Amino acid sequence: MYTIATLYQLRQRLGLAASDTADDPRLLAALQAAAAHIEGAANRRFCPRLATIHHTIGLDHTELPLDDDLLELTSLTNGDGSAISLSDVVAAPDSDEPTSVLRLINGLAFTWDVTPVQAVAVTGLWGWHNRWPLAWLNSSDTVQNNPLSSSATTLTVIDADTADADNQSPRFQVGHLLRIEGEYLRVLAANTAANQLTVQRGVNGTTAASHAQNTAIHIYQPPSDVNMLALRWAAWLYKEPDSRGLTGLPPSLTAALNPLRRLTAKA
Repeated sequence: MYTIATLYQLRQRLGLAASDTADDPRLLAALQAAAAHIEGAANRRFCPRLATIHHTIGLDHTELPLDDDLLELTSLTNGDGSAISLSDVVAAPDSDEPTSVLRLINGLAFTWDVTPVQAVAVTGLWGWHNRWPLAWLNSSDTVQNNPLSSSATTLTVIDADTADADNQSPRFQVGHLLRIEGEYLRVLAANTAANQLTVQRGVNGTTAASHAQNTAIHIYQPPSDVNMLALRWAAWLYKEPDSRGLTGLPPSLTAALNPLRRLTAKA
């Protein structure tokens, strides 16, 4: 399951009573479809993922335009197979916005052995967020499994439905992307009586790992305008079940999507 907004948020937007859960499968399907439509049309991802993407070296051998939005650079391997120290790399733009260009300094250049095509391997967290340093909210909760094994799909917490650090409740919702140390997990179900979450492990390119009891749990906060667009889009899909793709998309949704599109230079 991959969503940008949560099931609870969509139910709130539609004004559904807490006991009215019969259409939850359709609501989740609408949320997943909305995420796919938005990201496909915008040509960018709005939830972070760990990946290695290979890039082609251009005419300027000190500069590497990126094919996707880079949130955090983990490692950089030159076209000749040598590792490039991150201290020799400058990211642009120098702001909270994702990186779009990597520049080498200290006299270094991108090079290759056989071909410049797909020669440089860039590993890191990819995605778009306008306030990445603030993207992960402290849930005010911790792992209560002792420990949470790498294969476990039930995560026990202290209190599943109380408020988080921003005083938003319930703190854990179906569709939430969680971070425990270096692993990302997706919430598939929440049993508030037992304070247990059913989770999908090692999502978005991360690896499932064991986590000790009392390890902090953080919750991903998508950009607010993207989150709202996902809810509006999902609500439209839910109310218009015969709609397919972007056919008949309301102009208001198109207008909200346009500023989020990733523009790429034509060859």
